[in-house]
Amino acid sequence: MTAPLKSREPITVPVALGKRAYDIVIGRGVLASLGAAIGKLRPGARTVIVCDENVASHHLAAAEAALGEAGVGASRILVAPGEGSKKMATFERVCEEIIAARIERGDLAVALGGGVIGDLAGFAASCVRRGIDFVQVPTSLLAQVDSSVGGKTGINSRHGKNLIGAFHQPILVIADTALLDTLPPREFRAGYAEVAKYGLLGDAAFFAWLEANWQDVFAGGPAREHAIAGCCRAKAGIVARDERETGERALLNLGHTFGHALEAAFGFSQRLLHGEAVALGMVMAFNFSARKGLCSGADAARAKTHLAAAGLPTHVKEVANDIPNVDVLMDLIAQDKKVKRGALTFILVRGIGQAFVENKVDPAEVRAFLTGAIA
Repeated sequence: MTAPLKSREPITVPVALGKRAYDIVIGRGVLASLGAAIGKLRPGARTVIVCDENVASHHLAAAEAALGEAGVGASRILVAPGEGSKKMATFERVCEEIIAARIERGDLAVALGGGVIGDLAGFAASCVRRGIDFVQVPTSLLAQVDSSVGGKTGINSRHGKNLIGAFHQPILVIADTALLDTLPPREFRAGYAEVAKYGLLGDAAFFAWLEANWQDVFAGGPAREHAIAGCCRAKAGIVARDERETGERALLNLGHTFGHALEAAFGFSQRLLHGEAVALGMVMAFNFSARKGLCSGADAARAKTHLAAAGLPTHVKEVANDIPNVDVLMDLIAQDKKVKRGALTFILVRGIGQAFVENKVDPAEVRAFLTGAIA
């Protein structure tokens, strides 16, 4: 993770899943290879690009040109930007439009966008004609380092985030880091929370490297590709060992139990972006761990200080004055996907880079912590 930065040549990170193995291709300008890569993987296949209207204005023409130059036919489906599109009505429309485009089982979908589009298009691909292939072309930092890799797809329920979905691996991920140049600063900062997560959960050396180099990651130099590739390698390794999250993969949810509850409480809106919720959740996870005597207060403060330096919120009051009710948050936490037979499960830490799964967490203890944490 901390090797010298020398080259801006594309980096390929393999995801070793046997017959479902695929590559993540990372680098500036790699979107131009999309058509040739699809033509090689699925000769003669047609595609349908699923994209939101904001991303379409920046990158859809380039994606269609890359496909056209390789002789790959493409149609398009546009949806509204934002977390609000991860709902049943939009999912149904995307499925119907894929079918209407006469996409066959040997064809594929292209998810061109951030995490919302990847989750939505991937879930539709898992269901249409009982499953078609899809390619991830992540256009946000969050999607490039996290949501585009690993095959988790889905939509939100009124009961919580990502509660309806399927595991459906892509056949390729094309992570063009040049696309991040068009991201609004707030979106880039939100994605950085997921970058920091990889250091905080399992790689103390990477976290220390980020503390020294995060500004270069934001500036778009070679440190950006280095960080993205490092995150992808870490996730690829975990996914290869635990594809369906029966054990180790749960560690990737550091900060997400608290964070998803906050997202839902704020209505999956622009008031709180997913990465911002994860940043808040990670601070809470470290503070909760410190409260339980599992990690030092110094490590909790270090995590908070770095996230704050990167411009991420570290207290709910920084997001809104109308702080969610503790009862509401506890109800949402009880719907978390990691809950087993009604028992709460959290990803806690013993220090920087030392996350672990804690089962059967006492709800009363969580309630007491939340009462103080959001006061």
